[in-house]
Amino acid sequence: MKKGIELKRSDLVVYGLIIALVGFVIGTRSDTIFAHVGQALGMNIETGTLDLSSVQETYQQLKANYDGDVDQDELVYGASRGVVAAVGDAHTVFMDPEEAAEFEKSMNGDIGGGVGAEIGLRNKRPTIIRLLDDSPAKDAGVKVNDIIVSVNEQSVSGQTVDQVVEKIRGEIGTSVKLGLLRGEESVTISVTRRQITSPTVESKIDGNVGILTVHMFNDETGSLARSAAESFVEKGVTKVILDLRGNGGGTVTAAQSLAGLWLDKQTLMTERSNGKDDQTVKTTGKPILGDIKTVVLINGGSASASEIVAGALSEYEKATLVGEKSYGKGSVQAVIQLDSGAILKVTTARWYTPKGATIDGKGIEPTEKVELTADDFDAGRDPQMDKAKEL
Repeated sequence: MKKGIELKRSDLVVYGLIIALVGFVIGTRSDTIFAHVGQALGMNIETGTLDLSSVQETYQQLKANYDGDVDQDELVYGASRGVVAAVGDAHTVFMDPEEAAEFEKSMNGDIGGGVGAEIGLRNKRPTIIRLLDDSPAKDAGVKVNDIIVSVNEQSVSGQTVDQVVEKIRGEIGTSVKLGLLRGEESVTISVTRRQITSPTVESKIDGNVGILTVHMFNDETGSLARSAAESFVEKGVTKVILDLRGNGGGTVTAAQSLAGLWLDKQTLMTERSNGKDDQTVKTTGKPILGDIKTVVLINGGSASASEIVAGALSEYEKATLVGEKSYGKGSVQAVIQLDSGAILKVTTARWYTPKGATIDGKGIEPTEKVELTADDFDAGRDPQMDKAKEL
């Protein structure tokens, strides 16, 4: 997911609205569905009514007058998307069962037939955030910061990241045509899909410097990062570089584990819902890197959980931040499995740094600002990493 998000389980009022809409359209009593879903998921469901008479009228007129077949499942999913989209939050989305299955795969690093590029919303437009090494997208000439305007000559304007990703993925060995905006230049690139598996964590030792690159925050991140950190300590590194560039986020628990390599059960962030503090999230694990000089690399693709970790390490003066301003996603999403196999991903709270700052829509400014230009990228130069090693 990488779509840049924090995932947790929580009770959702909005969930009731989604189920009510589905129940109304397919002729099932919404209160029956509420009781079933609430019991199955152990959730508190808001059972207030929603006037859906206009939806019912639209459905009846469509069914009676449309010259063609009407797929009832698609109508239900479309109606659910409409309710969720009306909230006006780019991070609150509905995924049908097919999209949900792809989302689950991506969160586990199993991308399947893809192009090896991470996509995120930047200025409400789907943008290439990161390219995997030796990926078909990189080999074909796709570049970081390219804006995706079409997939197979179909516009993706107004679509969510999940919808764009679904269009790009496909059968291994087939091609997908990407229409890109690169600065003011329009570029069309055909990419052959390959089996893609994105590594969660990578590490290496360069001289006396341990370099820990975290690509996503999932169930494996904490254990893999700790294993790498233990190796750093065993081999006596004197500096650690934590590379979070292009990391769009993931689970809060993974962020707790990663930050816990430096912070000893200290406040990582505070979640606030409706202006009130809901909970204080603390780091976990033993801080085995706490006394080792640390530099964190961030850029415009560092979002969500990446910003949580970077912000906390900076405020506790455990790390120097190097690179470019981060993405600026200061919200928390819950992922709710629906009975149909669909998923509702919904913003449930905003998060704040240990000192109470919000980065939502603002991002985090690095201590040392160093740009990585397109020319640097093409030439294989990395001035941000060079600066981190120099400090």
